[in-house]
Amino acid sequence: MSAAALHAQWLTYLASEKRASRLTVRAYGDDVERYLDFLARHRGGPPDAAMMRALGAADLRAFLASRRAEGLGARSLARTLASVRAFHRFLERRAGIANAAVMSVAAPKQPRTLPRPLAAEDARRTLEEAGATGRGLAGPAWERARDEAVLTLLYGAGLRISEALGLTGADAAPRPTLAIRGKGGRERLVPVLPVIGAAIARYVELCPYPIAPEGPLFLSKTGLKLGPRPIQKLMETLRIQLGLGPRATPHALRHSFATHLLQNGGDLRAIQDLLGHASLSTTQRYTAVDEAKLMAVYDAARSR
Repeated sequence: MSAAALHAQWLTYLASEKRASRLTVRAYGDDVERYLDFLARHRGGPPDAAMMRALGAADLRAFLASRRAEGLGARSLARTLASVRAFHRFLERRAGIANAAVMSVAAPKQPRTLPRPLAAEDARRTLEEAGATGRGLAGPAWERARDEAVLTLLYGAGLRISEALGLTGADAAPRPTLAIRGKGGRERLVPVLPVIGAAIARYVELCPYPIAPEGPLFLSKTGLKLGPRPIQKLMETLRIQLGLGPRATPHALRHSFATHLLQNGGDLRAIQDLLGHASLSTTQRYTAVDEAKLMAVYDAARSR
């Protein structure tokens, strides 16, 4: 069987059995399609089962080197390698085409970057401006209320944007906590602050579409489930209007939630639970943000 046919079977497997999202299937599919195209050129013929079994680590490294030469960074290369490995695991389990050499190739090291939170006042201004009407932001009042509610969940509860947009109509009912299913299917409870409850209630009151308990809570202007792009575009507009710079992204509000909690005496373990981090070392990056800020103040004082 050709590798192209196996590739098609793998995509069906991802969508139907692994229940991967449409975007994940597309991203993994594109990575492996590029991989197979490279192998056809690199090995001088269309990939088939025999070729996939005979590949060496050098072949995969050559593919990764070609992608790096095209401008891919370490994170994108790691994602590409994860896609290729997933495809080879599928080949072994479903078609008996094992290749230990390819599976032994290590992912490129990724530089550790610090979270980039907003200042507390900038975060407050962002939420306030998102919900305001008549200040240069397009859209009716219900959309402004919706956007303010989404951003309030990011900053007030530390949700990822996918988690906020994954809430259902049933989550709009007044409650002290929200049950959030995050990365890796891990569940956590996050408190619903009064400001969060008020923002959601205002949006629900103004929304012109019916919000079903089992349907999405946040709706687009056409009444369908809201995707992340309108929120990302909103932040792009707000950072220009408020002079916040490129660090003002939806995810920066989640970073700000954690950083400001830590700065106000929050316990690191509690913050880990609220963010849904599997490892405490991930949460500990926020302590480095504080240290970096202190060193910047110290250096500025010395230069006077």
